[in-house]
Amino acid sequence: MKSFPLIVAGIGLASAMVAACSHNSTEHLSSLNAEYIDSTIAPGTDFYSHVNKKWMEANPLTPEHARYGRFNVLGDTSEARVRSLVEGLGATNPQPGTVAYKVWTVYSQAMDTARRNAEGAKPILADLKRIEDTPAEGMDSLFMWMHGNYASPFFGAGPMEDFNNSEIYAMYVFGGGMGLGDRDYYLKNDERNTAVRNAYKTLIASQMKNAGYSEADAARIVANVMKIETALADSALTREESRDLVRMNNRRSISEVKAAYPAIQWDTFFPQTMGIATPDSVIVTELAAVNQANSLMASLSDREKKDYYLWKYVSQASSELSDDFTLANFEFSKVMSGVQEQRPLWKRALGATEGALGEAVGELYVEKYFPKSSKEYMIGLVENLRTALGQHIDNLDWMSDATKAKAREKLAAFTVKIGYPDKWKDYTSMNIDPALSYYENMHNVSMWHQRDTYSKWGKPVDRTEWGMTPQTVNAYYNPMANEIVFPAAILQAPFFDPNASDAENYGGIGVVIGHEMTHGFDDQGRNFDAKGNMTDWWTAEDAAKFAEKAKGLIAQFDEVEVLPGLHANGAYTLGENIADQGGLRVAMTAFKESQNKKGVDINSPEALIDGFSPLQVFYMNYANLWASNIRDEEIRSLTQGDVHSLGCNRVNVTLRNIEPFFEAFSITEGQPMFRPESERVIIW
Repeated sequence: MKSFPLIVAGIGLASAMVAACSHNSTEHLSSLNAEYIDSTIAPGTDFYSHVNKKWMEANPLTPEHARYGRFNVLGDTSEARVRSLVEGLGATNPQPGTVAYKVWTVYSQAMDTARRNAEGAKPILADLKRIEDTPAEGMDSLFMWMHGNYASPFFGAGPMEDFNNSEIYAMYVFGGGMGLGDRDYYLKNDERNTAVRNAYKTLIASQMKNAGYSEADAARIVANVMKIETALADSALTREESRDLVRMNNRRSISEVKAAYPAIQWDTFFPQTMGIATPDSVIVTELAAVNQANSLMASLSDREKKDYYLWKYVSQASSELSDDFTLANFEFSKVMSGVQEQRPLWKRALGATEGALGEAVGELYVEKYFPKSSKEYMIGLVENLRTALGQHIDNLDWMSDATKAKAREKLAAFTVKIGYPDKWKDYTSMNIDPALSYYENMHNVSMWHQRDTYSKWGKPVDRTEWGMTPQTVNAYYNPMANEIVFPAAILQAPFFDPNASDAENYGGIGVVIGHEMTHGFDDQGRNFDAKGNMTDWWTAEDAAKFAEKAKGLIAQFDEVEVLPGLHANGAYTLGENIADQGGLRVAMTAFKESQNKKGVDINSPEALIDGFSPLQVFYMNYANLWASNIRDEEIRSLTQGDVHSLGCNRVNVTLRNIEPFFEAFSITEGQPMFRPESERVIIW
């Protein structure tokens, strides 16, 4: 982030602190802590630091964290609650076969490092031998077995809502097969990507030796894996290209797929890997990547394929084996994120348990920690934000009436999910047996979830499903369901507090709601209509105007140097940046309207909240959400692989487009936070 010179001007904190002595205030700060606001940094100089610097100083990074912020604080609270719930199950002596028994067994086995260390690599040796012993004539079957059970080598496939008809599932085939995920780690030779690549090679070698392979065999496996994954990376979409969902909507008949990718036995692929009949058509999201996978499968030797499969297998198993394996993973994560210490065992065990039976844990969570009143408050808040976004759409000066009508139709059709699902997952058929190794049980869990996904094929889309558990501190928008979802765990301070002022709640959860709503109209969401179908509902002129405005927002983030020589990626983070801006603007409109309905004059001395105006509190609590300390390695990793901008930029870059923010803090030309009106970008 740029460091701005200190310029004290406008309202500043000095005058605000004087006002704090006033006795006019009838409300007090709750989510915000005024003691953390730094009076030595003027709001117009660096608003993020003005609000958060003292919090950051009071919450330094500990060795286990690559970054630590307000989300982590809430995560810690949620985690502590879940730990209490899960460990409490042990005292109830749950009966075998019950969901409580399964939850407790997974957690207990995850905590039992003594058993895992005694077993070492034993739980996976038979499968590794199967890979090694496969004859030439069995290589196609080996590929099917790997794809159906372990880590999807070369490419991925599975059912998901149809881009063009969101009421049914389509079969998708997509690129993949790269352990590092992002193509730049393989293809770029700068210092950062080279360091990650070398650490990955070390990881592969270490894990293969942990699995019993010799130094020489491990070196050969490293070379073959890097050859294959680098080739896959060379054909993968760039980060920016991966945001273009329209270019991914490539429907092909199965006969076209067979002709284009003949090295893959498609007639047996779907029956053997998914247990379904071969579909009539598929959507190939990355044509070049799947073509590269086909070429590799046709040209690689059996030895090269086996080495790749061995690594894919060991990689997916490593976190559920002995300490030798988990420590090797940790050594790699140190390079990726800069973290210095492994998370405590109980946190890792809890994460595995929630990954296995997340909704079972969530059901316990909401029963104890999510009051009905929070859901009722949220319902009203959401409708206020929906009304406000509708007003914004109506008032756009760059959009035609025809497109506005379609946008309004989509807004009205938003489905809202708050707190927890109406229907919980049924884990009755999941097999968890304490006699099995931890790895075997977790593999059974993985296969259960995979079967659950594949079982959707041929059925109508279930709109009641959730993509997050209630105990997750997050929220999301799903364009193919046109739904916004707010899990119970995010409904805590500083996002939401029933005892906080409206200014704090609208600047917190109100902005989050507006953010998720705006995703329906960002660079990806705008490609889907009210029913969640990929439809071009824009006039050509309006689409061109949107693209031009988006280009301006991209440039604003591109110019920010997050570390020496490293700039933010405005194109990759465009959707989140549009949503941040939209969330702020829409939440402010809704907040003002809510106060009007209450007869509150937000500009009067009586409306002050501990000496701050309601508008100041609104924007300060927004900045408060993103308070965070972060390591340089994590900044590099997130800039390369996260669609969200860094927290400091979500505050400072975004707010520099918003006129009411300038007014709230008397920010004027000449101050670093000010942006001339001609350079501001307003989309929604």
